[in-house]
Amino acid sequence: MSYPGHNGGPTLEPGASWRRHCWSEARSALLPTLPVEIVRLRVKRAAELGLDYRTYAGFRATSGHDIVAFLFSTNALRLIREGDRMAPVDAAKLAALGGVSRLLAAQPPLDPARVREGLARQGVEFGAAGRAPGLAQTWSETRAALRAFLAEGGQPAGGVVVIGETALERDWVAAARMAGFLTAARYFGGQTAVGGI
Repeated sequence: MSYPGHNGGPTLEPGASWRRHCWSEARSALLPTLPVEIVRLRVKRAAELGLDYRTYAGFRATSGHDIVAFLFSTNALRLIREGDRMAPVDAAKLAALGGVSRLLAAQPPLDPARVREGLARQGVEFGAAGRAPGLAQTWSETRAALRAFLAEGGQPAGGVVVIGETALERDWVAAARMAGFLTAARYFGGQTAVGGI
């Protein structure tokens, strides 16, 4: 029980250590014990996707699916104006991705086809590119637009992770029931920067 002015420290009620022990046992019973071979495969898969193992395992546990695609917003790639280029280190990371599709959601006023062509000139190929859902769209319109985009690319929503920058892009995950969201800074390691031609 919490009282006004209570600092949230450990409870002084009797039986606290027993309850903590029971909670720990119940929690560990829920977590699967994976064979070492499976863990090794998943560590390798995480590296292939450019993710740390903990992040990768979290997405798998939450969605129940392997990651089959990343949906990058142009905000995440720091492509704000026509002619902007990705930072070379970030472009190299995307070009090296294996066993996963790259999808692109272009924020207005950028043209998806032109951004995709510009990225291809940097050595980064995207499987599909489309216009990002906007602020004026309702929740159901956003969901329909994202699901149509993913279906066009043949990607199951539960296996797609959004790499974005804004709260609006974070909301795409819930709207289309995708696997999860990462900020560009977290995915690229804080190295992303705008570069014009």
